[in-house]
Order: sequence, then C-alpha cells, then structure tokens
Amino acid sequence: MIGDSLLLVPAIAGAVGLVMALILYFRVKSQPIGNETMNRIAQYIREGSMAFLTREYKVLTGYAAVVSVALGLTLGWLSAGCFVLGAFLSLLAGFFGMKAATYANVRTTQAAATGSKAKALLVALDGGAVMGLSVAGLALLGLGILYQIYMGTPEVSTVLHSFAVGASSIALFARIGGGIYTKAADVGADIAGKVIENIPEDDPRNPGVVADNVGDNVGDVAGMGADIYESMVAAIVAAMAIALTAPAETLQALTSDAEILKPSAIFLPLGLSALGMIISIIVIFITRMFSNSAPAVVLRNALIFPPIILTIASYLLMPVFGLNQTVTWALAAGAIGGGLIGLITEYYTAARPIRLVAEASLTGAGTNVIRGLAVGMESVAIPMIIVVIAAYISDHFLGLYGIALAAVGMLAGTAVVMTVDAYGPIADNAGGISEMSGLGKDVRDITDELDAVGNTTAAIGKGFAIGSAILTVVALFSAFNMEVNHARAIANLGKINLDLTSSGVLIGILIGSILPFLVGATTMTAVGKAAQKIVTEIGRQFKEIPGLIEGKADPQPAAIVDIATKAALFEMIVPGMIAVLAPVAVGFLLGPTALAGMLAGSLAVGATMSLFMANAGGAWDNAKKYIEKGKLTGHKKGSDAHKNAVVGDTVGDPFKDTSGPGVAILIKVMSVVSLLIASLVATVGG
Repeated sequence: MIGDSLLLVPAIAGAVGLVMALILYFRVKSQPIGNETMNRIAQYIREGSMAFLTREYKVLTGYAAVVSVALGLTLGWLSAGCFVLGAFLSLLAGFFGMKAATYANVRTTQAAATGSKAKALLVALDGGAVMGLSVAGLALLGLGILYQIYMGTPEVSTVLHSFAVGASSIALFARIGGGIYTKAADVGADIAGKVIENIPEDDPRNPGVVADNVGDNVGDVAGMGADIYESMVAAIVAAMAIALTAPAETLQALTSDAEILKPSAIFLPLGLSALGMIISIIVIFITRMFSNSAPAVVLRNALIFPPIILTIASYLLMPVFGLNQTVTWALAAGAIGGGLIGLITEYYTAARPIRLVAEASLTGAGTNVIRGLAVGMESVAIPMIIVVIAAYISDHFLGLYGIALAAVGMLAGTAVVMTVDAYGPIADNAGGISEMSGLGKDVRDITDELDAVGNTTAAIGKGFAIGSAILTVVALFSAFNMEVNHARAIANLGKINLDLTSSGVLIGILIGSILPFLVGATTMTAVGKAAQKIVTEIGRQFKEIPGLIEGKADPQPAAIVDIATKAALFEMIVPGMIAVLAPVAVGFLLGPTALAGMLAGSLAVGATMSLFMANAGGAWDNAKKYIEKGKLTGHKKGSDAHKNAVVGDTVGDPFKDTSGPGVAILIKVMSVVSLLIASLVATVGG
C-alpha cells in the first residue's frame, strides 16, 4: 500500500533538487570573474538576455491571462489556477537557468585563462546543473503537491491536465521565440561577419556578436529548459491520465494485489520520476569528480549512466512495493531506448556523416546542402525504429500504460540531460568572451574544445527530447481516446470509431499532416526575415561608423539585440496559436474522431520531420567546425570550402534550433490541449 510518507517523496525530491541548484548557483557566483574587458562583455550579454526574457515574459503573461480566463469560464477556476501554476513554473525554470548561465560564462572564460581545462569544465557544468536541477525540481514539486492535494477527488484529472497545458503552451512560445532570436542573430552575424566582411567568428568589431551570445542563452538555455520541463510534465501526466481512466483489468500486469492496483498505477509515474531525480543528483556530483578526464567522455557518461542506474534501481525496488517486474521492463525500454537515440544522434552529428558533408563542400555550397539534407533524412530511420521497439516492448508488458512509463523512463534523467544541454551555450559564450577580450590562442583552444563537446551533447539532448516527445504523444493519444470514451459512456453514447475507412479519421489525419509544415515554414521564414534585417544593420554600422572595421571604434550591439527581440516576439505568435487553436477548432467543429485523426497525422509527420531537421542542422554545424579545425586537408578556415560549409550551417541553424524543436513541441502541445478538452468535445456530432 502507498503510505502518506511515500506520497510526499516527489515533492521532497523536487525541493531537494531546487536546494542543490541554489547551492551550485552560489558556487558559480563565487568563482573569479576575470578582467574589466571580460566583465563588460559579459554584462552586455547578461543585460541583453534578461531584457529579452523580461519582454518575452510580459507577452506570455498576457497570453496566460487570456487562456486562464477562457479555462475558468469553460472548465472552472480550479483549472485556470492549475494552468497558471504550470505556466509560472515553466517561466521560473527558464529564469533560474538564464541567471546561472549568464554568470557562469565569464567565470568559465576566466578558469580557462588560468590554463585549467578541468576547472573551466567544472564551472560550465555547475552553471548547467542549476538549469537541470531547476527544471526537474520545479516539475516534481508542482505535480507532487497538486497530486497530494487532489488525489482521489473527481477534480484530479482536470488539475493534472490543466497544469500540463500551462507547461506545454509556455514551452512552445519560449522555445520558438528563443529559437527565432538565437538563430536570427547567429545567421545574421555569420553572414555579415564571415561571408561579407571576411572577419573571424566572435570578432569584437561585429555588432552582431553580442546578440549571438545573448541568443545562446535565450534559445538554448531558457527555451530548451522550458521544452524539457514540458516534456517531463507531459510524460508524467500522460501516464497518470491513462491510469486514471483505464479499466482495472488492463492494468493487471502491474501487480496481483487488486487493492493497490489503481493507486500504484496513478502514483508510479511521479514516484519513478522522483527516483530519477535522486539518481540525477548523484550522477551530477559524480560527474564533477571526473572533471580532469576528457570533456567528451565526462559528458557522454553523464547522459548514459542515469538510464542504466534507474533500470537497476527499479529492478530492486518493485518487489519491495508489491509490483511486478513488468514495470522495470517497460521503464528500461524507454530509458535504454533514449540512450540509444542519443548515441545514434551523436553518430550522425559528430562522426563519419559530418566528414562526408565537409567533403561535399569542396564542390560548392549546393553539394554541401544536398549531402546535409541526405544525412538528416537517413538519420530519422534508426531512432524511429528504436522508438517503435521501445513502444512494442513496453506495450507487451504493460499495454498502453507501459508505453507511457517508457516515456517517463526516457525522461527520468531530465536533470542530467538539461545540465549537459545548458553546459553547451555556457561554453560557447565563454569562447565568445575569450575572443572578444583578446585573451589569446591558448585560452581559446580550451574554450573551443569545451564548445565542440557542447555542440555534440546538445545534439544528443535534442535526440532525447524528440524521442521522448514521440513516446509521450503516443501515450497522450491513448489517454485522449480513453478520456473521450469515458465521457461518451457517461452520456450513453458509443465509443468513437478510429477505423481508417472512417471519413472523419482520414480528414483529421490529412489536417494533422499539414500542421508541422506550417509551423516549420513560419519559423524558418521568421529566422530568415530577421536575419536579413540584422545583416542590413551590421552592414550599415560598418559603413557609417568611422574606424569600426579597423577596430578603432565600438559597434552598437543594442540595435542588433532590439531587431532580434522584436522579430522573435512577433513571429512566435502564429506557430504558437496554431498549436493551441488547431485542436480546439477541429474538436468543436468536426468532433472527437477527426481530432484523434489529426493527432495521429501530426504525430507521424511531426516526429520524422523534427528528427530530420535537428540532425541535418547538427551535421551542417559540425561539418563547418570540422573544416575550421583543419581536418579537411588543404582547406582551412576562410577557404572556399569553408565558406560553402558556412552556407550549409546557415541553413541548418534554424533547422536544428528553431523549426525542428518547434515541430516536436507542436505535437506535444496539441496532444495535451486535446486531452484537456476531451470531455467537452466527446459528444460533438453524437
């Protein structure tokens, strides 16, 4: 039987994670900060990052207010309050991570300036851990407290679903808005600097460089943090939703004790996530102990160990609580599947495929782009097969509930995944500060190595996020169908028909297949338009500011920051509203059958499309860096081959950091919104 003390574990684990994040935050702030020039540049980055976040949060606050009122009038004010709580914690996680990252960057540079690669790695990891622990801690704290209060009541489903919608919708806007900002600044600075003016990356004369470094924080720290936070919440809620609505007989493989069957099934996703949090904290501190090892080895092991340890812990603990090992096998399918997807992603973005993309640059930008597209397309196959196998194994042992647990297992190491992911932009910023401060080649060599590892681990993190999104959406799709049929049974109506010969299902599938392309198109267009404005402004400054190109005058980075900020905040509205309004429109106009079809269509297209874009972008990026490191014999940085690779990277930047993640969140948000309104649309059309 689940005791009261055990029910408190998720909230306690979340609180412990937040305390550890606070300790590491103050540890980062206590590190040496370097010279005046370094701190002036870091201050520009910090101020630009927080200014963007402040303006973005004002827009999102208005959105949350409108949606909460709509929810209050339709589903009740409890639903509205839980929506606001989910949204608020998402914003809070991004804020905590941003603060830590913008303090850690210059301190990482200073550690590198002392010649200590291990120390620089440690500072960057500590800064990333603040983000990782905050994300997982706030998710567990919020869900743990809500479940503790409302378990066993009729409101528990609405409470959990509303919290998840708050987390999901804010994550969508934060990820897309941050992604538009960071890639517009990155692409604009690269084209104006490397291609047009032929000056080095992170050159202090380039007014776009500060905006580029700001973008690393708003997109890859705050935006990615909101994304992973939402993924964790959605996975837990999907599993709990299935347990709440599924007939007891479909859960019998969980335990032979009928008395604890339902309570255990409902609580298990939270409990396992709390266990994952504890394991993540241990792994984070073990990782710190090995900071003298090669950075690539340290970070790869940090990502791989949590799934293995979680599987072992589950095997030992399930019998203690009267549960069968079917839980362990379902959990292991997701956890190990996530690790394998990460390794496959690493191969396509850091091994032989990037060499092939780099070699394609020898014959022009066109062949570079063609090869990169091919790598991205090929990279979809194995991860999707792994997801299918994970879903098959987990379904074999525990049915649809098992698939949901597999998604929970894939995200149980969220704190570590986000730690490693946030490490990347901190290391990238450290390299930019080093270059702009003129600290010399030895310092830049250290920061470049840390940054290169960060690019690879960021790709692995995206693989984790997208793989878990696919499993989560499968679980949410199942939960939606169960919720609809439960509501229809109460209304004395038959179950919805999901037969592929049904016109409603086919119409829904076709509608759903369109939406990932619309979000991809709007986000790519947004980055392109903003980048054009930035290139024009940088060109104007080089032309009109006397002495700028000679390094005798200061650029005006604030103008670039303002262009990128305005573009991001305006352009994120359309893709965000597509995700939120499409399920509502289809559900209320065409009914639950068409809505189920729409979810299926968007899942199939969105899953493959997001993997393709993320991996193609990663391959283009690292192919460019492959040439910059001198690994393409006879073709150094600044050569024609390098310029061709820069073109490919320019295409890939919005692929991997804006559109790909945006599509992955789209399919999750639509599923969570559909789950929330399931009872309202269940009887549409009779």
